[in-house]
Amino acid sequence: MLIAVFSAKPYDQTFLTLANEDKHHELSFFDVRLNADTAMLARGYEGVCVFVNDHLDSTVLHLLHDSGTRLVALRSAGFNHVDLATAEQLGMTVVRVPAYSPHAVAEHAVALVLSLNRMTYRAYNRVREGNFSLDGLLGFDLHGKTVGVIGTGNIGLIFADIMHGFGCRILASDPFPNPDAKAFVEYVPREILFAHADIISLHCPLTPDTDHLINEKAIDQMKPGVMLINTGRGRVVDTQAVIAGLKSGKIGRLGLDVYEEEEQLFFEDLSQGVIDDDQFMRLTTFHNVLITGHQAFFTDEALTNIAETTLENIDAFESGNGTLHRLV
Repeated sequence: MLIAVFSAKPYDQTFLTLANEDKHHELSFFDVRLNADTAMLARGYEGVCVFVNDHLDSTVLHLLHDSGTRLVALRSAGFNHVDLATAEQLGMTVVRVPAYSPHAVAEHAVALVLSLNRMTYRAYNRVREGNFSLDGLLGFDLHGKTVGVIGTGNIGLIFADIMHGFGCRILASDPFPNPDAKAFVEYVPREILFAHADIISLHCPLTPDTDHLINEKAIDQMKPGVMLINTGRGRVVDTQAVIAGLKSGKIGRLGLDVYEEEEQLFFEDLSQGVIDDDQFMRLTTFHNVLITGHQAFFTDEALTNIAETTLENIDAFESGNGTLHRLV
């Protein structure tokens, strides 16, 4: 098949090309994002392969459909950026990568916990400047602390398992408790989790129920000085409410790998320009905030799995055989 690959970074080209070696699809790589202005690049291509910051609203899907595109292959598990109703109406097939490496995201969440707790990012910069003072680097033992996990799919359960290995008590909240949860995972109402957790990690999907789940009301229910980690979906966290929580001291440490307005920021080098997102820049002024640019998934294993599953989806669509991870 002829496939136009959008938002194609060098690592995407590398892993997709390797996965395509024995499949022989024709992949054309475009480093721009797919939107109404760039959709014409897909003219004549049977399929498009897209990532999380590509726009596939009704307008874009109609443009793609009119130019001959029949398949939308997502290189992600999330699909909030796709108008599925329009795709179904147009008879277009949308496929995704339902899972790639839950260990990658869970381990990154743990890395944020450890870095924030012991302030290793601050210590690193101090030592490079010849400053060996320990003031401001005080952490706490993870052993014996209570960790709240919101969302207990594969990633949430792996994170819970790792934190239990540190000797933490694990509280969990999920409208659909996972039957694979181990005995040490204690499911409780969300407000109980907020009230007792020293560390809260978010691993839930973005739904109407979880949109701005972490808001002013939720933060008021949390313990003073709580550590909050989000490697799930940006809009689960109300940024304004979190900034207020940081200013009041209610939130003692904040680790983010996702951000609700990340679309205009992440995956790009903006170091030579001016970032005009005032809320994001306000977050960067706090010494107890650690932000990474949506890199939790970014491991060799995960990129290999994403590329292989994407090409398998394309194969299955073309041949009618094999597993097709279809949304519509």
